[in-house]
Amino acid sequence: MSTVQTQLQAAAQGIITPHMNAVAEHEFLPAETIRTGVAGGRIVIPANIHHAALHPIGIGRELSTKINANIGNSALSSGLGEELNKLHCAVQYGADTVMDLSTGSNVNEIRAQILAHATVPVGTVPIYQALNQVEDPMDISIELLLEVIDFQARQGVDYMTVHAGLLKEHVPLAKKRLLGIVSRGGSITAKWMKQHDRENPLFTHYDDLLDICRAHDVTLSLGDGLRPGCLADASDAAQFAELTVLGDLVRRARAAGVQAMVEGPGHIPLDEIQMNMERERELCDDAPFYILGPVVTDCAPGFDHITSAIGATLGAFHGAAMLCYVTPKEHLGLPNDRDVREGVIAYKIAAHAADIALKRPHARERDDAISKARAEFDWKRQFDLALDPERARALRREALQEQQAADPESMQSTCNDDGTHHYCTMCGPKFCSMRISREIAD
Repeated sequence: MSTVQTQLQAAAQGIITPHMNAVAEHEFLPAETIRTGVAGGRIVIPANIHHAALHPIGIGRELSTKINANIGNSALSSGLGEELNKLHCAVQYGADTVMDLSTGSNVNEIRAQILAHATVPVGTVPIYQALNQVEDPMDISIELLLEVIDFQARQGVDYMTVHAGLLKEHVPLAKKRLLGIVSRGGSITAKWMKQHDRENPLFTHYDDLLDICRAHDVTLSLGDGLRPGCLADASDAAQFAELTVLGDLVRRARAAGVQAMVEGPGHIPLDEIQMNMERERELCDDAPFYILGPVVTDCAPGFDHITSAIGATLGAFHGAAMLCYVTPKEHLGLPNDRDVREGVIAYKIAAHAADIALKRPHARERDDAISKARAEFDWKRQFDLALDPERARALRREALQEQQAADPESMQSTCNDDGTHHYCTMCGPKFCSMRISREIAD
């Protein structure tokens, strides 16, 4: 279909591409380490040949933990302006990739503009656009799916989630669940197979899908259509039956010169996370694992950026390569700019904490630098080093304003020449442990 050489094909031939060099520089690793990781399928570099604005990154267990932010409109809300704002917000606060999950109107233009402005890899779920092009979801055909996938590949989409591993034989297993199938693409695929009494069309036409991906160097993100949507359904037969098939699809993709990663579970009890990470690594030949959360408790709507970040940290520590963020709106509604910001920061914390524990190169330098700034009461430096400087400055300003209102004389008497204070308003000047520690040292 094309003579394009994918990153995987180049790596297998011993070639270090400019993208591999860029990833190596970012990761503080030898370029040969990146090449061998890509050649072995343990690292993917999602980099569609048509995505001109892209700054390539690597995703793999051996590299720093990456995070993805989902954006996109719905049939009920949001438009191009709002989605571009979400894109800029996600990248500003540290998202390594974004996924455009638009399901409303004008999806082609929204995607084109996102790709034009995104310096990070962009992913999609093509079945969402296919659904927009038919009246009845059951009218989706393999011809339409492949047409949409080819169109998005030509636009420049770097990676695509496809639910090719959910088979007819898996559907009865999901019927035993409390929540059934919670993946949108998975549920549509399952219903299509039942109504038409046919196998998953993306599974039966997987070679055609690989041809398209290879022609544009699109990375496959093999979706977990049977991911558990609650703790009661975690680590069940349906989930692992699909995961076994995904492992086979990974190997077929590699043989065809197509990069592939695997998507992982959504709701998992804390004590089962390590086992899930190890099971994927075993069944899928160490393909990069891209996990949603996982959410570790189901009873905190409005705070699922926290419940999932707890699971994400443990997942990354045990081998997940990329974390799909969850926002406070999870289970409740379409995220806005504020939700995107909170979700990205929560997941930057999760990824960073895991990288420190895994002793990734230079991972702790920022933490040691901010600790030094705290010891020196260098507030500006502390803010500059914070994951969200604006938030840190705003909270500090609020605390000082509250103290000013409560005790203006104290504020004036303890103020330094530069207008700062050698204490925080929690301890105050009398009980500031760091000030006392400096006095002891002096």
